[in-house]
Amino acid sequence: MRVFQIEGEWGMDHLRLSERPVPTPGPGQVLIEMAASSLNYRDLVVPNRGYGSHTGTLPLIPVSDGMGVVVEIGQGVKRVAVGDRVCPTYFQNWIAGEPDLERLTQSLGGPIDGTMAQFMCLSEQGVVKIPSAYSDLEAATLPCAALTAWNAIQSATSLRTGDKVLIQGCGGVALFAVQFARLLGAQVTVVSSSEERMEKARALGAHQTINYREQPEWAKATREITQGRGYDLIVELGGEKTLPQSLRCIRPGGTIAMIGILSGSSMETSLGYVITRQVRLQGVTVGHRDGFEAMVRAIDLHQIRPVIDRVFAFEELKEAFDYLISGAQFGKICIQH
Repeated sequence: MRVFQIEGEWGMDHLRLSERPVPTPGPGQVLIEMAASSLNYRDLVVPNRGYGSHTGTLPLIPVSDGMGVVVEIGQGVKRVAVGDRVCPTYFQNWIAGEPDLERLTQSLGGPIDGTMAQFMCLSEQGVVKIPSAYSDLEAATLPCAALTAWNAIQSATSLRTGDKVLIQGCGGVALFAVQFARLLGAQVTVVSSSEERMEKARALGAHQTINYREQPEWAKATREITQGRGYDLIVELGGEKTLPQSLRCIRPGGTIAMIGILSGSSMETSLGYVITRQVRLQGVTVGHRDGFEAMVRAIDLHQIRPVIDRVFAFEELKEAFDYLISGAQFGKICIQH
């Protein structure tokens, strides 16, 4: 079968189109013929062994998100049947409950082989049936981006109708967060650098937008929106350059759902806001399978659709990575197998 894998040495230069034998499912396992994948920022980090020993060993098949069709099942499999359209879960061992080291380190695309392969052989416990109306490409966006947004909105806090949510950027996680926050009746503000993207975010459901290039101190611009009260929830994707401003516009007792560090992982800021305002700083790393299935039910019920920016062919993985690095996308970048 065709695969993309990092082989020989770590580094994007060692990502190659190669061949592997088609695996055979054992007891409790399923064989999936992959139909589509989608990219996340994490997929740029893995080829450079950016997660240290938790990145895995070579050769390694990259990319965490994807979907496919079950074509063969092993003995005793009951959760799915041949012909079912499924997504592999990002954390293969996190079915439910609280996170622990074992659950958080068995992730697809490093250290476990990822979705850039014609076939994947996984435990039946590590797959989820996709929303009934979704295309292959739409379903491929769900395991990381959608579930991360779902947990930030649904699990990191207890939003109520009319609560105020600030979301940073217009990437895949951010746009899912806009839709999930609207589903719960929240008032949504999106911070971006592009008027075109902000217009699209408003069309998707955002109530207000702030251009951080025109207003670098965007925390000040939020005061009128919240009448000085602050936001109930901030979906924090920037990290180093954005968290100090998030701390200035979160309400006392509010939650900052820390998802990304796109602007850097170090920071100098006053931590007094966290203490004096009793702010909750909650890390969010995707989520478990039970949460994935709950999200799928909500997607089916409310007909939420992902935003797909551009689709590349399987052989164009490196070009897709280059496009992701450019930051030009609005929504998800997908790979057609």
